[in-house]
Amino acid sequence: MIFGTMKWFSADRGFGLITRDDGGTDVFVHFSAIAGSCAQGIEDNQRVEFDIAQSHREIHAVNIRPLRS
Repeated sequence: MIFGTMKWFSADRGFGLITRDDGGTDVFVHFSAIAGSCAQGIEDNQRVEFDIAQSHREIHAVNIRPLRS
């Protein structure tokens, strides 16, 4: 499990980027990778936890879960 912050997310376009807490490369996120019905609740600067998956072109976030304070 990796923690980070949603750098930006466009609900209209259905994708965004997560900045990783561990200093790794920013990670692409597609709305289909957001757990449950949380996609509507994702906002810029939202704290999240997620896993990493590798496609043939890039790494991307999967199993994204927003963290509530």
